[in-house]
Amino acid sequence: MCGRYVSTRRPQDLAQLFHVDEWPVTEVLAPSWNVAPTDDVWAVLERTPRGDDGATAPARELRPLRWGLVPSWAKEPKIGARMINARVETVHEKPAFRRAFAKRRCLLPADGFYEWQPGKDPVTGKARKQPYFIHPEDDQVMALAGLYEYWRDPAVTQHDDPAAWLMTCTIITTEATDAAGRVHPRMPLALTENHYEAWLDPTHQDSDHLRALLDQPAGGHLDARPVSTAVNNVRNNGPQLLDPIRL
Repeated sequence: MCGRYVSTRRPQDLAQLFHVDEWPVTEVLAPSWNVAPTDDVWAVLERTPRGDDGATAPARELRPLRWGLVPSWAKEPKIGARMINARVETVHEKPAFRRAFAKRRCLLPADGFYEWQPGKDPVTGKARKQPYFIHPEDDQVMALAGLYEYWRDPAVTQHDDPAAWLMTCTIITTEATDAAGRVHPRMPLALTENHYEAWLDPTHQDSDHLRALLDQPAGGHLDARPVSTAVNNVRNNGPQLLDPIRL
């Protein structure tokens, strides 16, 4: 699975990298070296205005979404904490994800992600999980493959009230290979730039072709290094979490 990642780029830089038409200049997300489930994260997506009859071409947006997908049919949003990942092998079939996979796909910019490997504490000898930071060898931004969904809050009476709608997302994962596979059996999938348009296009609904667009982050050219167990605590943040340690 992908349960934590790093996202530190400024929205201005992300808008340029992903050729975004619109981004909310008033929205601010602080750089995070320890993005955790239910955090707000930057996402790139394409959509037409609500109520549009299809005459307007979808606009590419950069906007914050909550990590942890809440299906539209969910009775309450807390289910999202368990929906942070969607397996590529079944994403087109699972009730929680299939509608979003068909029409609501997104990209989640990331500097890298964390995975944990079982081990022992060198001092106490007790079992512990050792975190690794996995990132592209060239340190370029990864475009993680994601889905997004709308959830209508029944407690808000006005349909056009922005508070009535919660937008959430999930990351698509696959079997891990190369550097990531030595640490954990699953890893996030990503898109190369030449596939952004096809992936984000909400009218493109061929599930086999869509899954064929997905690839390993950085084409598999990844580096994995052990880092401090401080990252295990979601309250810890800062660039020091990426400092390599000796095992």
